[in-house]
Amino acid sequence: MNNISFSYPIFLWALIVVIPLMIFILRKDKKRFAPIKYSNLQQLALSTKTWRIRFKNVPDYLRIIAVVLLLVAASRPHISLSKDDKNIEGIDIVLALDVSPSMLAIDFKPNRLESAKTVATEFINNRKNDEIGLIVFSGEAFTQCPPTIDHNVLLELLAQTKSGELQDGTAIGDGLVTAINRIKDTKAKSKAIILITDGDNNAGQIDPLQAAGFAKEFGIRVYTIGIGSTGMTQIPVQTPFGKQYQPIESRIDESLLNNIAKTTGGKYFRSTKKSSLEQVFKDIDSMEKSIINVSIYNQKEDVGFKLALIAMFILLAEIILKYTVLKRNY
Repeated sequence: MNNISFSYPIFLWALIVVIPLMIFILRKDKKRFAPIKYSNLQQLALSTKTWRIRFKNVPDYLRIIAVVLLLVAASRPHISLSKDDKNIEGIDIVLALDVSPSMLAIDFKPNRLESAKTVATEFINNRKNDEIGLIVFSGEAFTQCPPTIDHNVLLELLAQTKSGELQDGTAIGDGLVTAINRIKDTKAKSKAIILITDGDNNAGQIDPLQAAGFAKEFGIRVYTIGIGSTGMTQIPVQTPFGKQYQPIESRIDESLLNNIAKTTGGKYFRSTKKSSLEQVFKDIDSMEKSIINVSIYNQKEDVGFKLALIAMFILLAEIILKYTVLKRNY
């Protein structure tokens, strides 16, 4: 039974109507015959019931079976065809991604944010056994996805991530603390945060170095990545005349990012192109890994349609029997 699940289990409650239905059918069957007086029952006692009499209620029972099958089919049952319990090595990871407006700068193609999302997607696809979460921050921080082994959900939420939905600014400390809170109490032996930003800390309530101290206390390594070129670049802005590009000065506080990484036992990386992020992933791969117990269901089959098809055949058999060989003349 552990391998069976239902998409709409509420339909199973409707099965309770089957019991009163059976009682109704049986009581109705008894009322079909009116009592008569007969002088001698000895000859009737010697007579045998024909097979038609013995099976006269079969159509009614077939209808009940069909109703049960249809209700179960409506609940969309799934059967897991195989299950594999195994220990998987993995670590807890949180991606802390800067989504401030400067991440829309076009020194990366199409921009810094989309490039970071592309690299993050590749990283997630290569870390199938890890619980990974996503934090986004600009002037404030927000948990886009808690750490999960369900990477399909994570990737969908990552794809939906965009700039402009949070308060403007770059709150590195707030983003880091939000990421820490997501993994500080997990049982994983190894925990890591990958913080990607293109600016310096100019917003938020938490000092980034204080946040780094919190990460160290909980044994969390922080890998910081400064993304983008320095100097002048351009970002798109909406004007009454449509989208136009405005020049801005790109500044990355490399000293701060380097200190955050050193405090926690991580590393700081400077990224001016996607390929420079690969070294981050190699370092994370070398981290000590913990054991995660996972039950893997290799394949699931939706049996609802098969049950509905069987119910249709049973209903067809009920109709045929009721109006042919088991036809009643009363």
